[in-house]
Amino acid sequence: MSDARTGQSVDEPDSEGRVAERAIKTAAEVVGRSPTAVGVRNSNRIFYASFAVIGGSYALLILLMLLADAAYMVDEAVSTSETWTDLLTRNPIMQALGDRRIRYSIWLSMLSCTMSAVLSVFVAVPMGYLLSRHNFCGKRLLDAVLDIPIVLPPLVIGLSLLILFQFPPFSWFVRDIVYQVPAVILAQFSVACAFAVRTMKSTFDHIDPRCEDVAVSLGCTRSQAFGWVLLPAASRGILTAFTLAWARSLGEFGPLLIFAGATRMKTEVLSTTVFLELNVGDIEAAVAVSFIMIMAAVIVLMLTRAIGSDHHAIG
Repeated sequence: MSDARTGQSVDEPDSEGRVAERAIKTAAEVVGRSPTAVGVRNSNRIFYASFAVIGGSYALLILLMLLADAAYMVDEAVSTSETWTDLLTRNPIMQALGDRRIRYSIWLSMLSCTMSAVLSVFVAVPMGYLLSRHNFCGKRLLDAVLDIPIVLPPLVIGLSLLILFQFPPFSWFVRDIVYQVPAVILAQFSVACAFAVRTMKSTFDHIDPRCEDVAVSLGCTRSQAFGWVLLPAASRGILTAFTLAWARSLGEFGPLLIFAGATRMKTEVLSTTVFLELNVGDIEAAVAVSFIMIMAAVIVLMLTRAIGSDHHAIG
């Protein structure tokens, strides 16, 4: 007997069920006998403790790096300050914010990251929808192409963009884009969009297509069903894609250095500011700018968690 909708046998379990059944039998054979309650409790404790140690080690590494940056700046501020007023006004962060070049890089970073994130979502929503909902010729090839910016070294992305603008029709706009502010946005977008596409594809994969099909059967066009039914359900995924693209753009360095350059008061963003400050030996300013980038990323992630409440969840 078979199911008319799935074509699978109703009496026989699916492949996943058979795998699970074999796994249970194997586990039973390994155990060989019913374990005692104390044995199960001790085994569970060891299991979760080992996982906690493995995962916690990486989380601890991240926290220690952040604490090291903070400790370094506090140590520098204390060593150069004589009073509490000096400690608040002459610390590395305030000195960095007092530099007009760094203020310009902060402004350009916020602008370019936001624009590249908007462009990434604008491309990722239709691309993720097509990859999730439809099968078409060349889908696997397209899926592989979209992963190229993720796996390629960032410097290669920047070099490829630079070479691309040597050929028409891109060469017609080379003076207005390469080593200009648009190059910053384009370099960030080239990498960040790939992450946004993956996020949106996963989002649409987890939304039941029957809701959209019901809307179409009730008289909606495909675009109306997409805008009125699917997009509201995917709102949290869109926000996640935007945040991921924004954060990825903020940390981008390689393509910017090759394709946009690191010219002061022109194409300098926070990531290239760290590079320039290290080149001139100003470690305090480099650490301060790094800490500013960390705080910006943390604020964006916290806002995302606050806005992406449970009623926006994908369901």
